[in-house]
Amino acid sequence: MTDKETAWDKILQIKTIGRDDTSSDDHRFAYEPTPYCVLERLEQSGLFGKDNVLLDYGCGKGRVGFYLSNRTRLKAIGIEYDERIYRMAMENKKTASQKTNVELLNVKAEEYEPSENVDRIYFFNPFSLEILQKVMPKLINSYYASPREMLLFFYYPSDEYMCYLMTLDELDFYDELDLDDLFDTNDARERIMIFRLGEY
Repeated sequence: MTDKETAWDKILQIKTIGRDDTSSDDHRFAYEPTPYCVLERLEQSGLFGKDNVLLDYGCGKGRVGFYLSNRTRLKAIGIEYDERIYRMAMENKKTASQKTNVELLNVKAEEYEPSENVDRIYFFNPFSLEILQKVMPKLINSYYASPREMLLFFYYPSDEYMCYLMTLDELDFYDELDLDDLFDTNDARERIMIFRLGEY
C-alpha cells in the first residue's frame, strides 16, 4: 500500500502521507488521509462525475478533493478547521496537477453553510457525533433550499454515526461499498456507507 500512496501523491503533485494528531481532541479527530485504494474504489463506483460538486468535511491536506477532481473532473470543496494543516493543504494546491478544481476553506464544520450546488459529501470520521449533529441540519437546509440528489459518503463509520444517521427522516440508505478485499484486517468498519438526502 505504501507504494500506491507514494505513487499517487507523486502523480497528483501533492504531499498528504502520514497521520497527524497534533491538534486532535475529543471533538476533532486526528488527520489521517483516506487510503488511495479506497479513493480508487470511490472513483470506480460511477457516483462521481464532472457535473458533481464534492464537499469534503475535515479535508486535511486535501487528498480526497485533489484525487477525485483529477480523476473525474468534478469540483471539490474542502473544509479544514486546523489552520496549520489547512496551510499544508494550500501548499498542495499551489503544486497540484493543473487537472484539479479544488477550493479550500479554513472553517469549522459546524459553522460552514454548504452551497446549493454541493451534491456529494464525504466524511472520514473527521469529528465527534456532537459536531455531526450540528452539521447535518445545515446539509438538510441546503437540500430544501435547492432540492437535488445529494449523496453522503461515510468511510469507516463509527457505530455512533450510524445510529444517529438512521434516525434522520430526511436520509435514506442508498448503498454500501465493501472494502474488505483491500485490507488484510477483518474489520467490519472497513466500508463506505452511502446515504441519499431527501426524496429525489
